[in-house]
Amino acid sequence: MTAGLPGWWEPLLTRVSTARSEDFTPIRPPSSGGRASAVLVLMGEERPGEPDLLILQRAATMRTHAGQPAFPGGAADPEDRDPAATALREAQEEVGLDPATATVLTTLPELYIPVSRFVVTPVLAWWHAPHPVWPCQPAEVARVARLPIAELVDPANRLRVRHPSGWVGDAFQVQGMLVWGFTAGVISTLLDMAGWSVPWDPGRVLGLEGLDILPPRGSDPATAAPTASDEVVS
Repeated sequence: MTAGLPGWWEPLLTRVSTARSEDFTPIRPPSSGGRASAVLVLMGEERPGEPDLLILQRAATMRTHAGQPAFPGGAADPEDRDPAATALREAQEEVGLDPATATVLTTLPELYIPVSRFVVTPVLAWWHAPHPVWPCQPAEVARVARLPIAELVDPANRLRVRHPSGWVGDAFQVQGMLVWGFTAGVISTLLDMAGWSVPWDPGRVLGLEGLDILPPRGSDPATAAPTASDEVVS
């Protein structure tokens, strides 16, 4: 369904229609096993021609993923008919999203997170009727924000982070949040596919040591360790 979509959706929709998991990560999903899950990549606009992206921030008191920004999402339930149903259900539970206000456009390739053994399907959707959202589960979600694409592509807000394991990946410092890991990787790839990215300094690297966040265990695929969380963050 593309009728009535803002023009900024292209060329992103065309590009993701042929995307492969390798476009997002060198880590291939396992041939079997893994925990089926989905995240909602929900894009809307508060003003015409100014797209934004819905992000939540995990509560600082969580045992895993404390304080990390992420897409709404989590593990699939047996009654979920497909990844879109999982993503919309999780967004409704976490931030109060009315599923009727979001038009699912496509799903992205399955992506594997070794640390949690999640096989994640990102679900790309158009928020055609935005409404107020909020942390519905304060014990798990501390904040909900709409991050303007203009701020995400601003070179002043882009950097890379270095995990204590030695892993280095893209990150964004936006609206008081440090977005990194799986979430930042997906965002970075989508910005490139949409043609929105502008040159930035990849030599700006921030160490995660000492920051007021809890890095997930085993973020390095070579030392990955499973967690009991149902939330998709890495």
